[in-house]
Amino acid sequence: MTTATTADLCAELILHLGRLGQQAPGAARLTPAQWTALRFFARANRFSRTPSAFSSFHATTRGTASQTVKSLVSAGYLTRKPSETDGRSSLFELTEAGRDMLAADPLKTLSAALERMPEGERAALDQGLRDLLAQVALDRGAETFGTCGDCRFLDREAPGAGTRWVCSCTAAGLISDDFDKLCVNFAPATAEPDEAGTTPAR
Repeated sequence: MTTATTADLCAELILHLGRLGQQAPGAARLTPAQWTALRFFARANRFSRTPSAFSSFHATTRGTASQTVKSLVSAGYLTRKPSETDGRSSLFELTEAGRDMLAADPLKTLSAALERMPEGERAALDQGLRDLLAQVALDRGAETFGTCGDCRFLDREAPGAGTRWVCSCTAAGLISDDFDKLCVNFAPATAEPDEAGTTPAR
């Protein structure tokens, strides 16, 4: 007889929680993959709103990701726009209908339950899940997504007063809206505080 370890049980609980998070009134209107795509394009930065970036985030093939994106475009929840930096590619953004649909996201039930947790427990869970996700992604050779404030590509354009933050990967200046968005170019930063010992202002 094989006895499940604590790690086995935790893994099962995480998967079960994920399934429950998709089961709420209105969830049947979209598939789990479509819900994931809507959330991704709502949170992705201007460098990452592409089907290929979504395929990496969702750990699926580009063909499957493209079909999911096309279905959301056909339903009027996403719209295609030409890239301002690359005329050969397109970016996708939520339409008003897409934002309305996301307001009924079944994941909000899970978010509400998390809000009721003590703040310290919620913060510990947040960090634990981030560390776990990074480790599983590393073990499987999958992409790791994150935000500018935790990325090693975050850099200063020049030292001194009036400087701005830039992405050394894309060589693009960053605006305040970029810092909380998911990025396909993300790479975990080494723990090196800036001159003031703080994270960049948002």
